[in-house]
Amino acid sequence: MKYILKLDPMAEESVTVVAHTPSALTEQIENLILAYKGEDKISVWREDEMTQLSFSEIECIAVIDRKVIAIDKNNERYRVPKRLFELEEVLPSYFIRINKSALANENRILRFKTVWNGGVDVIFKCGYQDYVSRRCFSEIKRRFQIK
Repeated sequence: MKYILKLDPMAEESVTVVAHTPSALTEQIENLILAYKGEDKISVWREDEMTQLSFSEIECIAVIDRKVIAIDKNNERYRVPKRLFELEEVLPSYFIRINKSALANENRILRFKTVWNGGVDVIFKCGYQDYVSRRCFSEIKRRFQIK
């Protein structure tokens, strides 16, 4: 496989993929390109300060105590002034819904753990843990190819 990247600030941005057949890789490339809206950060609040948090730094975005909270890779928590459905529209395709009130960065998931009642919890690299709803687990199984 050959990879070519040409950077030209004067040219219109475009992506061309030449492949023999559709595959999981071509699907991932398409999803990544279609999900990209030119943004890679969101505005968040911590106490009285507003800052920008990069998508790649976010482990999970969850509703905690009726507030939308972004949890970063250092387990720091930031308030997000948007609702989850609004965030789903701007976040890259590697963010997946894990339950009714949480979105997870699949690149920051450490492991899944079964719990005593037959459910599944997700554990992130920062140590944060949340449950995976049965409704969302089928999509997660498909993405991670879990049997």
